[in-house]
Amino acid sequence: MTTDNEILTSGQKPTQDTKSHDTIRSVISKVEKKMDPATGKAGMDEIKEALKKKQKERIVDAALSKYQQSEELKPYQAELIKLQQHVEKAGKKMIIIFDGRDASGKGGTIRRMTRYMNEKRYRIEVPGKPSHRQRTELHLKRYIERFPSIGEIVLFDRSWYNRGLVEPVMGFCTQKQYRDFLSTINSYEKNFISDGKTILIKLYFSVTKEEQNRRFERRMNDPLRQWKLSEVDLQAQDLWDEFTEKKFRLLQRTNSPEVPWYIIRSDSKHMARLETMKLILNSVRYRGRSRTLDFKLNDDVVITGECELKLMEKHRRKHGRFIR
Repeated sequence: MTTDNEILTSGQKPTQDTKSHDTIRSVISKVEKKMDPATGKAGMDEIKEALKKKQKERIVDAALSKYQQSEELKPYQAELIKLQQHVEKAGKKMIIIFDGRDASGKGGTIRRMTRYMNEKRYRIEVPGKPSHRQRTELHLKRYIERFPSIGEIVLFDRSWYNRGLVEPVMGFCTQKQYRDFLSTINSYEKNFISDGKTILIKLYFSVTKEEQNRRFERRMNDPLRQWKLSEVDLQAQDLWDEFTEKKFRLLQRTNSPEVPWYIIRSDSKHMARLETMKLILNSVRYRGRSRTLDFKLNDDVVITGECELKLMEKHRRKHGRFIR
C-alpha cells in the first residue's frame, strides 16, 4: 500500500484525492500494528483510543475533504438528471466517449456522472477484445451496434479510438489498418451526427507519467483493484513515448470542427470529474438549467484539442520530445 510519505520519497506529488484516502489508511494501519495481535482485529473503539491527537486531526481533515468533494459534485449530478430528461423528451441521442491513458480516471468519472441518473435511459459500454468474427468485420461495426436509441445516452469507456491509440502501439492492428482508420473516421463521425439528433462528445483523459505509475502501484498492492491491471497497463510506462506520439497524431487527424476533442487533465480525480460534468452540461441547452450554479470551465483542467496540439508542438520544440 502506498502512503503519503512513500509518494513524497519517490518524488511524486500526491493529489488531494490521494491524501484523503491514503491518510486514513496509513494512520489506522500504523495504529493497528502497535496493538497486541492477541486481541484480534482492532475495532473502531480500540482504534480511536489508540490514536494520537495529531493522527485524529489528520483523519478528520481527510474525511472532511472527501465529504466536501462529494458534496461539490451533487449539484452537477442533479443537473445531469435534467439533461437526461431533456434528451429523452427532445428525442435526442447522446454518445460520450472516454479515451486516453490507462489509469487516467475514465471509469471513475463515468461512475460519478451516472450515480443518480435513470438507469433505464443510459448505458455504459466497455468494449473488450474483439471476437474472431468481429476481427473480420468493419472495425466500427461492433461500436455502432451499441449506439443509443432515441432518448438514450451511451457512455463508452474506451471507444473506436482504440484503433488509433492502443492497437497500433501494442501491435493489435496492422499499420494499414491504423492509417485507414485515421483517414476515414472523420467522415464516419460526420455521418453519425448528420441526423440532427445525435450528440457526440469526445473526451481524452490525460494523466502524467508519475501519477499513472502511482495508480498502477496502488492497483498492484490492492486486492480490490488488481483486476484492473491488464496487459496494456503492465507495459504502459515503458511505452509512454509511443502512446504520446499516437495521441499527437490522433489529435492532428481527428480533431474536427464538427466533432472536436476535449482534453481532461486528470491528475486530480475530483477536478477531472467536476470539470467533465460541467463540459457535458455545457454541450446541450436544456430546460430548468440552474441560474446560480457555476458552469464556467477550469482552463487548467479542460483543454481543447486545438490548444493541446499547440502545447505539444511547443514542448517538442523546446525539449525535443512530447511531455505528456
